[in-house]
Amino acid sequence: MNNDPLPVEIGPSRLQALLGIPIRAKGLVIFAHGSGSGRHSPRNNQVAKGLRASGFATLLLDLLTPAEELDRHNIFDIPLLASRLATATAWVVQQPETAALRVGYFGASTGAGAALLATAAADGRIGAVVSRGGRPDLAGDALRQVHAPTLLIVGSLDGEVLRLNREALVKIDAPRRLAVVEGAGHLFEEPGTMDEVLDHAIEWFGQFLPRPRKETGNVRTS
Repeated sequence: MNNDPLPVEIGPSRLQALLGIPIRAKGLVIFAHGSGSGRHSPRNNQVAKGLRASGFATLLLDLLTPAEELDRHNIFDIPLLASRLATATAWVVQQPETAALRVGYFGASTGAGAALLATAAADGRIGAVVSRGGRPDLAGDALRQVHAPTLLIVGSLDGEVLRLNREALVKIDAPRRLAVVEGAGHLFEEPGTMDEVLDHAIEWFGQFLPRPRKETGNVRTS
């Protein structure tokens, strides 16, 4: 498979996704989008493109079907969104092209809460998590069961979300860090701020997602 993302369908709900796998990929990042967003999110696609250029496979996933998106309650149903992430994770480990890759999550806004909830339930199978302008508080008490290295990226101008992230950070029992992007608001629309997000994500996934050499040799690929 080449570096350009290709459309795929996942699970019984036939969730729509874009899968991109660079040559000699060293990990796979599944994106959990925020409310009202999806696999075509410009900002998440910017991050995904940069991750692929750095050697990470990416899966940009619609967590809801078009019919489900019509019910606004579903957009904020964090357990439902987390279950869809779990479905996508199970799917990628069954595909020959991605079975050997350790999985990480990149969550934005409400998608970050879903990513952390899914991580807590994954029993150590998630290698790392990055949140952009996320709502980790939406994972509730499950934050204390998150054992994957977690990076929370927040804009300095996003005051309430910054407060919520600081409170959530101390509950995570794993390597953790809060990265504050100066001059950025909630959506990181300001010039250069998404470049900083990408740099932080590449560094974090690069540190925690690739499998150790001795582990890679024992991974089944079929």
